[in-house]
Order: sequence, then C-alpha cells, then structure tokens
Amino acid sequence: MGLFDPSATDAGFIIGYEGSKYIDDRFDIGWSVDWFNKNYVDKNLVSEFNSAFGIPDGTINELRAKTNIHSIPLMGTATAHLFQRDKVSLYVTAGVGLDVLLIFYKNYENPRDDELKGAFDFCWRLGTGVTYELGYRSEIFGELAYHHSEPSWTYEVTDEGRTRTFERVFDMSGIMARIGFRFYY
Repeated sequence: MGLFDPSATDAGFIIGYEGSKYIDDRFDIGWSVDWFNKNYVDKNLVSEFNSAFGIPDGTINELRAKTNIHSIPLMGTATAHLFQRDKVSLYVTAGVGLDVLLIFYKNYENPRDDELKGAFDFCWRLGTGVTYELGYRSEIFGELAYHHSEPSWTYEVTDEGRTRTFERVFDMSGIMARIGFRFYY
C-alpha cells in the first residue's frame, strides 16, 4: 500500500500484491498487481469542451468532465539486491507490463448518465527500496518508484450539428511511495 501521484489526477492511495521467486540470494523475478482509484474533474477536458463549443459558463462542462478511474497495472518484475547486511537489503527494481484503465465518465449529451470505457497501455516502473527479512520467504519493504503509462481512447461528440473527435489521454506517470509485505515461493 502506498501513495501514487500520477500526472492525470491528484495523488491518492494505491494498494497492491506482489509475488517473487528467488533466482539466487541477490536476484529475484516476480509479478505485481496494483489498484489505484480516483474521482476527479478533468480540467483539460473542460477546457477542450469550452473552446470547441464556445460555452462561456463551464459549470455544465465541469459536470460532463467528472471522471472516476480505476488503474490496474499488471507487471512482471525483476529485483537486484545491491547491498545485504544481516536481514536488511537495499535493492533496485524494474517492471514492465500492461496498465488496464477502467474509466467511468459522464455522457456529453446527458451528463447525469455514466458511461464506461476501458483503455490499455504498456507500462514500466523503476524503483529503489529497502527490505527487512521477516522469515525465509517473507519481508517487509519500503520503496520509492517512478511508474509510466499513458492509456488513451477517442470518442465523438455531436453538439448542435457539429461533431468533434476528442482523445482522452490519461497520463498515469508519476512517483509512487509504497510500504508492505513481500512473499516468496
């Protein structure tokens, strides 16, 4: 669990689960799945709506730009333990995978209705951290990482006979700070 601060939204709580397999005492490979949820008003989309359709009062467009996202990165990971002393280890980690983004957004024509869209993108993560060995197959860790992905999708809006295509890019790149438990098998 931790704090994630992607560019697309404000910072928020992230929770995840990891598993790893030792290759040797200094290197392991594994997998990671995380979940990040945020409700927010997409200010960039409000600005696009205001400029595209010339609406001076942006309150209706703020309602139209209300967004609820669920980001679920699924990653394969590799970790190198650079320094080990007693039960403490300093490590660097890297991961690659797929960022699944579920987006609940307001319908343009009827802002009271919600729509659901999925977006996917390749993602990667680099980080460093410290572990403390609890047992032969478990440890507690603290980690600081950078996560990168930019899922997007396009849609058309027709207003008063004019049709425009909008692309919504969700820049899910940002700093992540996590603490938790890691289990090995």
